[in-house]
Amino acid sequence: MDIEKQLEVIRRGAVEIISEPELRKKLVEAANKKKPLVIKAGFDPTAPDIHLGHTVLLRKMRQFQDLGHKVVFLIGDFTGRIGDPTGRSEKRRQLDKDEVKANALTYKRQVSKILDADKIEIVFNSSWFEKMSGLDILELTSHASVSQILARADFKKRLAAGENVSLQEFMYPLMQGYDSVKLCADVELGGTDQIFNLLVGRDMQKDFNQPQQVVITTPLLEGTDGVAKMSKSSGNYIGISEAPTEMFGKIMSITDELMLKYYELLTDQDLALVKKMHPKEAKMALAGDIIRQYHSTADAQRARLEFERVFAQKELPKDMPEYKAGAAENILSILLKSGLVKSGNEARRLIKDGAVFFEGVKVTDENLVPQNSGTLKAGSRRFLKIIIP
Repeated sequence: MDIEKQLEVIRRGAVEIISEPELRKKLVEAANKKKPLVIKAGFDPTAPDIHLGHTVLLRKMRQFQDLGHKVVFLIGDFTGRIGDPTGRSEKRRQLDKDEVKANALTYKRQVSKILDADKIEIVFNSSWFEKMSGLDILELTSHASVSQILARADFKKRLAAGENVSLQEFMYPLMQGYDSVKLCADVELGGTDQIFNLLVGRDMQKDFNQPQQVVITTPLLEGTDGVAKMSKSSGNYIGISEAPTEMFGKIMSITDELMLKYYELLTDQDLALVKKMHPKEAKMALAGDIIRQYHSTADAQRARLEFERVFAQKELPKDMPEYKAGAAENILSILLKSGLVKSGNEARRLIKDGAVFFEGVKVTDENLVPQNSGTLKAGSRRFLKIIIP
């Protein structure tokens, strides 16, 4: 593919390219030398489940793969023990080595749904950081000033509120930058909230007499609530390993305005054609497209039929999970132990919002104990058959 067409592909869904002239030059040199660019993206294995918000960046990596470039999936198993302070109002809990290893293995399995597993290089940054001496680590601090680090918006906010910022957290962007040096990265990808860390990589490569990497940022994807960044902690996420029917229902719940953003960032569909479609049909097509990517065409078709049957015809799902309730077990416990919700906070939020029903009656008290077997509904898509012995 010629350079301008490559740039057209790369621009889709990108917020900022620093800088495009540099990227064009690198693409030309790569073509002339027949040597692919090294594309880096780092992931801290702090959570084992990948959701659609993560796939925005992963899809950009796949675009570079399809353009013939070398993609390095960097798992920050060393820096993950520190935790990226980006966007945090408090210090992150440190993960132990076993937690990081378990999460990393899960990531490797899941990303193969998006990236070409035969063309990806997976690297752990512990492979160099664990070999460095204390003096080597301290040397990294010479590549940034205190005033530069304190200029970070999240650090400034915490300090203004009288909260602590540890020296350990100062090290994170320096270590992320050093990852770029070790990999000789030509391009680094990251979300818009990562811009500070990405630019530190450019500066550090310059200090090490390397060509500076081009930085490409991708937007943060709002979750199903249409407001907050998609995340498990917010309960507004759509996991790529979730059941197809669950994914379909969640996608159908997003707003029409957010739907177009999902099309742009999560599919390869022509946006001009999408805008000509009826919103409901466009949303169903979007749900089908995304489910095909992470499951199969047959799964997408079945999920659509089930959605239409349950929500258009107001019928109960055919394959409803069952849960045998314990003696005097309340609704909150049933929601959690059955797996219908992920956390107590999510369960309480659904009850508070009037989104939990037992046998068609709204549940207003989390301590309600069902006296008879029946159907429990949480939100608009989750159903459970409660069995009372």
